[in-house]
Amino acid sequence: MTVELITMAILWCYLYIYIIIASIEFGVGFYAYYGRFVSKKPIVHKLEDAYDPRLWPITIGFFAVFVIGVIGFFPETLEYFGRALIIPGIVVLLLVLIRFLAHLLYKREKNAGRFLFVYGSTGLLIPAALSIGLTISEGGFIRRAGGEIELLTRKLFLSPYSWSVVFLAAVSVLFISASFLYFYKQHKGDKAASEMTRGYALFWSVPTIFASILVIVSLRGHNLRHFESGLNLWWLFALSLVFYFAAVYLIYKRKRQGLAFLFVLLQFLTAFIGYGASHLPYILDPFITVHAFEGERVWVSLGMLLLVGILLIIPYGRLIMKLLMSNQKQENEKAQGTL
Repeated sequence: MTVELITMAILWCYLYIYIIIASIEFGVGFYAYYGRFVSKKPIVHKLEDAYDPRLWPITIGFFAVFVIGVIGFFPETLEYFGRALIIPGIVVLLLVLIRFLAHLLYKREKNAGRFLFVYGSTGLLIPAALSIGLTISEGGFIRRAGGEIELLTRKLFLSPYSWSVVFLAAVSVLFISASFLYFYKQHKGDKAASEMTRGYALFWSVPTIFASILVIVSLRGHNLRHFESGLNLWWLFALSLVFYFAAVYLIYKRKRQGLAFLFVLLQFLTAFIGYGASHLPYILDPFITVHAFEGERVWVSLGMLLLVGILLIIPYGRLIMKLLMSNQKQENEKAQGTL
């Protein structure tokens, strides 16, 4: 494996970690609003009940490392993506700012339904907007005439592939977060909330697999090279499907909730690896490939990149364990109090 591929593999792992953590956070906000104001059966009494807000800066850190790493090792990406995504980028930043303000106002006001609605809805809009970056990387949406780089907005808006990716991004957030909440609520001993989140996980598992099929079908019509390259890695996508059915089976049977959530993570990991590997050597088809790699003192840079990732993962893991253990301690104290 070349240095370029090692670099992309590390960066791709950071992006995957960000997607999983962000999906949980985004989904918790959506289910908090849905449970309180739509179904009238709150499963998250407060956002901090199922997700520690201190994890959000760490989540942003993974995405920042990915973006900085891509720009640092492949400088041409800034020229193309920077110009083409300036408007979508501004939209994402505004959504993040609105979401942050909605969270602050939700915590301060008692009757905060409107703020919780904004918080929950932006949790679906942000990943949908971010998915535009992956869509554009497939090629066909950027035109370069002389020194001008233009995003073909109309073509992007009318593309079936573009909308299938947006659809997959939204339903994946809901499926991943529901699977996590099912595991978390079961671990906490909240049977009613556990059953409700189990229903959500089973419900969103159907559109998730449907959206995945839509992406594959529309990719064939948009980028045949990538589609055929993906066929060579069919076993990764087949493995992803096995993990998907294993997760759904365990959730349906109410067995091994932790293992079921692990299978969900592996489902997306194998599909994500298959997508990324089949996309190579292109970063932005057809303008940028991994051969545009630039890096002086490469191994030092890669070492620093890994170190940053470790520094982010350690506090995240500690916070997760603290969250789970604190809830387990509360349950034990409650049980002792009833004796």
